[in-house]
Amino acid sequence: MLESHSQIIKGREVVADDWSVLRLEPEDPSGADSPDVVIVPEGKIIVPLAVWLAQHDALAARTAVGVWIGADESADVIKGELDRFAVVAIDFPKFTDGRGYSIAYNLRKRLRYAGELRAIGDVLRDQLFSMHRVGFDAYATRPDRDIHDALKGLTVFSETYQASVDQDLPLYRRAVRDVRVENTDVGYGI
Repeated sequence: MLESHSQIIKGREVVADDWSVLRLEPEDPSGADSPDVVIVPEGKIIVPLAVWLAQHDALAARTAVGVWIGADESADVIKGELDRFAVVAIDFPKFTDGRGYSIAYNLRKRLRYAGELRAIGDVLRDQLFSMHRVGFDAYATRPDRDIHDALKGLTVFSETYQASVDQDLPLYRRAVRDVRVENTDVGYGI
């Protein structure tokens, strides 16, 4: 099954989306959606990690292929091939499932993936700021939600305390402070 969004958030703006996401039907008894036999359509397509692994040689010959990683999968299996993907997407099966944040952080920090990192699935406005912090730069929000309203989720906070992908230093290391203290306490400085 192909899933398409007419628009996504990329960077900090709403843009047209020219990629489609290939989804497999869960436990198809006929085997037609088995990763090694599913037919991957032409065009810009983001395939499940299982399909990429099962049809590696055929898909590696194509120019417009991306891969999506499920919350229960590891990006380590494609770490040597990350530079071939223009898009790596991470699926959020439920908005309450936070495993995708760890996958994104590891892709950016440990595996040094520099291409488009897209959040797909149950993606809501409230998640976008935190998703951006761990390295996402594109978001395919749920189709039943207003994408322009979701865009506001990227700017809900003006400052962050913790270090992350978007900010290497915590606030206490970034803030310039006036350290002149006048204290007449006898125990000051002990």
